[in-house]
Amino acid sequence: MQSINKAVIVDGVRTPFLDSGGAYSQLMTYELGGKAIAGLVEKTGIDKGSIDLVTMGTVLHEIETSNVARESMLSAGLPSHIPAYTTSMAGLSASVGFANLCDMIALGRIEVGIAAGVESFSDIPIRYSQKIRRAAMKVRQDSSAKNILKNLASLRPADLKPEMPTGTDFTTRKTMGVCAEQMVEKFNVSREACDAFTVRSHQLAIQAIEQGLFADTIVPVQVPGSSTTVKHDNTPRKNSNMEQLAGMRSIFSKSGVITAAGSSRFTDGSAALMVTSLQAATRLGLTPLAEVVDYQLSGVNSLEQEMLLGPAVSIPKLLARNGLTMNDIDVWELHEAFAAQVLVNIACMERPEFAAEYHGGKTPGELPIDKLNSWGGSLSLGNPFAATGIRLLTTAARRLQHEKKRYAVVSSCAGGGLGAAILLENTQH
Repeated sequence: MQSINKAVIVDGVRTPFLDSGGAYSQLMTYELGGKAIAGLVEKTGIDKGSIDLVTMGTVLHEIETSNVARESMLSAGLPSHIPAYTTSMAGLSASVGFANLCDMIALGRIEVGIAAGVESFSDIPIRYSQKIRRAAMKVRQDSSAKNILKNLASLRPADLKPEMPTGTDFTTRKTMGVCAEQMVEKFNVSREACDAFTVRSHQLAIQAIEQGLFADTIVPVQVPGSSTTVKHDNTPRKNSNMEQLAGMRSIFSKSGVITAAGSSRFTDGSAALMVTSLQAATRLGLTPLAEVVDYQLSGVNSLEQEMLLGPAVSIPKLLARNGLTMNDIDVWELHEAFAAQVLVNIACMERPEFAAEYHGGKTPGELPIDKLNSWGGSLSLGNPFAATGIRLLTTAARRLQHEKKRYAVVSSCAGGGLGAAILLENTQH
C-alpha cells in the first residue's frame, strides 16, 4: 500500500473474554463495546476531542442499536461530534473497519481513529416467525378490532415459536462446522493433528497469561448493579490434554474430526485499537507498535468445499504484492475458528494444485507453525466474532515488539467464503 500518510497501530485493549451466559449477561452489546473504547482512551491518555472517527464491527446485530459503534462510543464518554459507523463482514467485520480507517489515514481524510469490535452471545437477537412479523405490520397499518381478529385467525400455534440464530450460511444453508468438515474431506486432515493443535492453543494461552503478556491489554469490567469486577478470561483450559480430547465425539459428522474442544466457543467480549497517521502519533507523543503496510480481502471459488479457506487465498496474494515470502514473516496470527480449519489452510498453501487455481501456480511455501499464535488463539481465548479481529491485530503488534521482529501477518476466515490478511511492520526492530 503506497501512501503519503503511513497508518500505524498505537495500542489496543480488550475486555476479558467470557463464555456466553456469564457475567456480561446483564450488559447490552453497546455497553460491552463502550468498555473497550473507554479503556483504550484511558490507556493512551489521548485527548478525546482529537479522535476523528470510530468504527466498530459486529456480527450479531441488536436492532435497538443498529449503529452499535455510535452507541458504544457515546457510552464510553466520547464527544458526539465524532462520527462513528458499524461494519459488517461476518468474522471480518472489525478487520474491514480497521482497513477503512487505514485507507482514510493514507488519503489524509483523518489522522486518528479507533477500530473496535464487539459481540455478545448472551443477548442474541431472537425473532418471531415471518408470519407473526407480517401480521404485526398489518395490524400496525390497521388497528381496528376486525383486522386484529382477522390476522390472529390466520396464525397457528407453530407460528409463535421464536426463531433462534443458527449460524447457518444463508447461501449454502450449512453451518461453519459442517463446511469445515467438508474441507477436511477434500484436503485430508487427521483427528489426532486437530487434537494436538487444540491442546497447543490452550497451553500457549495459559503460558502467556502466566507470563503476564496480556496484563497490559485487558480492561477490567465492572458489571453495573453488581459488586463483580471481571478481570480475567475464563476460556483457556489448564487441563486440556490429548487423552481427554481423544475421548470426545465429533459433533458435525459421525466420521468427522471436529469436536467441541476443537471448535472456538461462543464468547462475549469487546476490543478496540487506536490507529493514527505516523505524523499524528509523533505530534501527540504516542509510540507506535507497528506500521500497517498492506491488506488483502478475498473470497473463495467454492462455498461448498472451501468456505473457510480465506487465509489460504489471501495470504499468498498479500505476500506476493509486497515481495515477501513465508520465511520473511516472524509473527503469524491466524483466527482459530476450528483446529481443522487452521490446519487445512496451512496445508493448502503448500499444494501446487491449490496454487495453480488461486495464485498463478506459485506455491508460497510452508507456514512455520512455531511462529503461529504463540500466545494462544481463538480455540483457547474464545471467539467473540468481531472482537477477535481486533485481538489478533493487537496481539500481532505487541508480539512484534516483544519478540523484536520485523513483519507480522494477521489473517482470518469468515462466513460467506471470505478471508483477509493484513501485513504489519515493526520499523524499530
